[in-house]
Amino acid sequence: MVQLSVEVPEDLAQRIRPLTSWLPTVLELSLVGFHTQASGTATELVQFLSTEPSPEKVLEYHASEQTQARLRRLLALNEAGLLNQLEQRELDELQGVEHSVIMLKAQAASRMSGKP
Repeated sequence: MVQLSVEVPEDLAQRIRPLTSWLPTVLELSLVGFHTQASGTATELVQFLSTEPSPEKVLEYHASEQTQARLRRLLALNEAGLLNQLEQRELDELQGVEHSVIMLKAQAASRMSGKP
């Protein structure tokens, strides 16, 4: 892993501090370049992380019911071969967010077990 140092204005530093342990995930989500409604799902996740959740809370985290319903719909359309290009992009982006959540939960579980 690479360690980076960066200078930021004090007001931004105050906003970043609560995200310190989750910053790699937040940065990864920021770099995805969302072009669909999935950006709202990423925003939900970042807002959750800004509350400085305990590892237990991270393991309990689920996307909003609205997001889950949208994902179920997209998966059903995909299975039926009926996704248009924009819906395919949205599904791909939601799966990227889901991957980030899985990685966060694995990190939280590792912290709880005392393993690095």
